[in-house]
Amino acid sequence: MINIAIDAMGGDFGEKPIVEGVIQALSIKPFNAILVGQSEILKPLIPQHLEKYIRYEEANEIFSMEESATEVLKRKETTIYKAIELVKEGKAKAVVSAGHSGATMSLATLKLGRLKNISRPAIATLMPNIKTNTLILDVGANTDCKVENLFQFAIMGEIYAKEIMNIQKPKIALLSNGEEESKGNELTKEAHQIMKKIPNFIGNAEGRDIFNGSIDVLVCDGFNGNIILKSCEGVATAIFQILKSEIKKSLISKLGALLLKNSFYKLKKRIDWQEYGGAPLLGINDCVIISHGKSDSRAIKNAIFQAIKFSESNINQVIENELSKYS
Repeated sequence: MINIAIDAMGGDFGEKPIVEGVIQALSIKPFNAILVGQSEILKPLIPQHLEKYIRYEEANEIFSMEESATEVLKRKETTIYKAIELVKEGKAKAVVSAGHSGATMSLATLKLGRLKNISRPAIATLMPNIKTNTLILDVGANTDCKVENLFQFAIMGEIYAKEIMNIQKPKIALLSNGEEESKGNELTKEAHQIMKKIPNFIGNAEGRDIFNGSIDVLVCDGFNGNIILKSCEGVATAIFQILKSEIKKSLISKLGALLLKNSFYKLKKRIDWQEYGGAPLLGINDCVIISHGKSDSRAIKNAIFQAIKFSESNINQVIENELSKYS
C-alpha cells in the first residue's frame, strides 16, 4: 500500500479535523498513513481497528501561519519539515498539509527539487463549471511570472487534465482581459504567441470562461490566480447567505426551498471547496497536496484521495517528457 505523510497538527484547527479526515479516508480505501506530530496527542484519536494503517513521526513544533516562509528551513523539528523529509527519504510517496502554504512550497521546492525543465512550480486548483471542472494554475505560488513560467504551467495543466482528470484533449486557455489575441498586458501577449506551439491551446479566455464549460485549463500568474480563487470562495459564501436570507422572508419561499432542498444540496456540494480537498503543487518531484488552513475532516479526506491518485499516476514523468519536446 502507498505511504502518505500527513502534517497532522499544522492546520488552523489543530489535529482533530486532520485525524478525523484520515479516519474517513481509511474507512473508504486502505493506505499507510504516517501522522507527523506528537504521538501522545494523536494516538488516542485513532480507533483500534485502524491502528494497523497508522505510523507516527515525532515532531514537537508547529510552523505557525504568522511566521515567514523563509524561516522554515531553520525549523527542522516542525511537522511540515519532517513530513517533507519523509518524502525526500523515500519513506512516503506524498505529503498532505493544511499548514503554512508558503512554508510547504518552499520546503518542497528546495528539499524535493523541481522537475526537469521546470523553472517554477505552480499550485493548481479545480473550479466547478456548468459541465465538470476547470483547472486553474497558478493560484498563488508565483506572484510575478515570466513567459516561460506561463508556458510551463500550460504544459503541466494539460498533463494533469489528461492523467488525473481523464480529459483526452483538454482545452487550454490563457487568462486575459479579452478573447482577442491583441488583448492583455505585455506578458500575456508574448505568452500567447509562445503557447500557440501547444496543439490544445485555444487562445485567450476571460474570467467568465472559468464557469461556462468552454475551457478545461486556465493559465495565469499566481497573483491573478489567487485573487480569482479567493473571490470565488467569497461569492459562493455570499450566494448561500443571500439565499438563506431571502428564503426566510415568506412562507411561500420556505415551501419552495423544501421542494428544492435536494437541488440546493447538490449545488452547495458542487461549489464547496472542501469537496476538492487541496491543491497539488505541480512541477516538483513526488507529490505535495496543499490544503486550506481551515480544512475540515471532509477536505482532508479528499486531499488524501488526491494524493493517492497523483502518486499512483505517472504524471511527473509525462510532464518531463512533454516539456523535452519544446526545450
